[in-house]
Amino acid sequence: MPVNRREFLMTSMAGAAVLKQGMTMFGAEVDDLQVTIDAAKAGEPISPLVFGGYMEPATTRAWAEMLNDRKFAYPITAAGPSTPNRFMRRFLRFLWKPVGPEDSVVMDTVRPWVGAHSPRVELDATVAHGIQQSGLHLGRGRSYVGRVYLAGDPSAKIVVRLVWGTGASDSQTIPIPSLSREYQKFPLKFTPTADSEEARLEILGTGSGTFHIGTASLMPADNVHGFHAGMIKLYKEAGFAMAKWPGGNFVSTYDWRDGLGDPDKRPPRIGPEGWPILEPNDVGIHEYIAFCRLLGAEPDIAVNSGFGDAGSAAEEVEYANGSAGTPMGKLRAENGHPEPFNVRLWCIGNEMYGPWQYGHMSLNQYWVKHNLFAEAMKKADPKIQVTVCGATICEVSWCAAEQNQYEHGMWTPPLLEKLPYKFGESHDWDGWLLAKCADNIDYLSEHTYAYPDMEFDAQKQRFVEVNVPLQVGARRMANRICAAFEAWQKYVEKMPSLKEKNIKFIFDEWGNRFHRAHGQFPFSAGMVSPLSFALFYHELFRHSDMVGASCPTAGFYMLVTDRTGEAVGLAVEGLVVKVMRAHFAGALPVKVSGNSPQRPGGGTPLVDTCSGSSGSPTYPLDVAAALSSDRKTLIVSVVNPSETGQEFAPQIAGVKLRGPGTLWQIAAPNVNAANEPGKKPAVQLVEIPQKAFPEKVQVPPISINVYEFHVEKV
Repeated sequence: MPVNRREFLMTSMAGAAVLKQGMTMFGAEVDDLQVTIDAAKAGEPISPLVFGGYMEPATTRAWAEMLNDRKFAYPITAAGPSTPNRFMRRFLRFLWKPVGPEDSVVMDTVRPWVGAHSPRVELDATVAHGIQQSGLHLGRGRSYVGRVYLAGDPSAKIVVRLVWGTGASDSQTIPIPSLSREYQKFPLKFTPTADSEEARLEILGTGSGTFHIGTASLMPADNVHGFHAGMIKLYKEAGFAMAKWPGGNFVSTYDWRDGLGDPDKRPPRIGPEGWPILEPNDVGIHEYIAFCRLLGAEPDIAVNSGFGDAGSAAEEVEYANGSAGTPMGKLRAENGHPEPFNVRLWCIGNEMYGPWQYGHMSLNQYWVKHNLFAEAMKKADPKIQVTVCGATICEVSWCAAEQNQYEHGMWTPPLLEKLPYKFGESHDWDGWLLAKCADNIDYLSEHTYAYPDMEFDAQKQRFVEVNVPLQVGARRMANRICAAFEAWQKYVEKMPSLKEKNIKFIFDEWGNRFHRAHGQFPFSAGMVSPLSFALFYHELFRHSDMVGASCPTAGFYMLVTDRTGEAVGLAVEGLVVKVMRAHFAGALPVKVSGNSPQRPGGGTPLVDTCSGSSGSPTYPLDVAAALSSDRKTLIVSVVNPSETGQEFAPQIAGVKLRGPGTLWQIAAPNVNAANEPGKKPAVQLVEIPQKAFPEKVQVPPISINVYEFHVEKV
């Protein structure tokens, strides 16, 4: 039976009271769930750019280079460099190591090929000295190509060897012709005869004197303009319509000019403490644009408003979009691309509201900086659209809670006031920016993360672990963006002139985090994240008039690889992107109503949830519907984030459907199911013919279901 607004509010208040006591209460589903889809009530088209991907740092995992630190930013020692940063420890296991006595390899600062130093190897007449790198993944019969730059004494006898096993035939050796004092490039090509996950590349010499190694490179021979061929294929299959680059926190110390010119001569950089990423600068703006063209994706470039300056950002815009007659356009032409890239979307900075961000400054200064950037960039190209580095009250409050709980003393001072922060006060980042910069804002960046298994306790002022049903944990991310939409309405009430600005959100980082209350990182997402993705997309569709684009943080990592490192399939999250992109991009969302409002899910409004709940009034299901852009088909997406099967009676108004149709279904065998590297996919996207739209729709547990039928009349 229908639930009226008063009953719904009473249920919400009762549920919230129980949750504050650390217990869980969720109402039972209605006996006869009704879902009404009114195709006569359509909204604005869903931007295809909501199906974007996110790349960080500049040289991303999509790049096919197999060698770490190929330009020798780190000294070569037997022990390797140490770092307290947990994200770098695994990477540092597979850096270059000496072959032979450690002191036979010296980092020469006098004659470096690129960067601060290059390795010089002291030779022995009989024992091979040099360097090696292990941990390489190889596929039997696949070809690998590369190059090495070498200089040295003519008496040096140099070989480059790829080793994939312990037997005499488990390697391939390429002899290098006689060296000279000047660096020369020598091509490499190898074809291993067996798979290996622990192969190594060796650069070795015997003889007298010394030799220098400038840089080395090794890639699968089937790379596409330097990118993994398998990844490019799967990205296109998923349908990523936008690619944001190069970050993320990374961008606040990135100099875009480092990514220009000959890739082998671009300087490697090691990021500062707190973000110690080794950046080889192999992917610069040219390679990034090539990547976008391969995918048919819209570029979205982030500029450095941390340690960067407005003049550098304006030069980057001119480099990308200026004619060959402009100073920067001339440089672009000299670097091989006479025609402008015509990049439309530019994001100014990343999370500049956060004290963890390099170049962070107080809000009453940053709004001035944003205007300086936007005005200089639009002077270089008036046609561009700029995104402000925004944060609603909800985002600032959520980040303050997370930082205070997990990073206390590292980035942020102790909290001096209770969360959530208040509108109009000093922490209201978006409120200030919209008041001071609205004429220089086309889009409002908002980052959205959620803890499926935790909620913010307003009394304790911290996140606490809770035991909630799957459908509640999976909805937390959607509730976060609903809080952003609520905040926007508050800003419009305070500043009515915003109604005329057509400023839209770009949710350019979003995803789940799997903390525990005391900081451990157990990562067992299973189907929680795919269901969260689907519910998040539904919320974007419902607010198509307010959303210009979005990028899940792990967008370009949603791949499954084989034991050789080749991308062979999509993670379940990637399947969700694929099915939603294929059917909802450009579609017109239509009204969905029902007789079962979503239940309150706990948490604190304007920290980790909204004042009510996201979703359609069809609990425990979530239903979104749309007409195709030509209004010739009706698309209905039904997400069942619960662990029990459901059914509902659909009522379709405003159109008449005609069969046959099709159902695309992602149904998991259990909540822990995932598509893992090296294993047969546990979850697949299945296409099922439908004679007609069912009178009673049966919805499997833990599933995403997209129906599509032609319509006869609108």
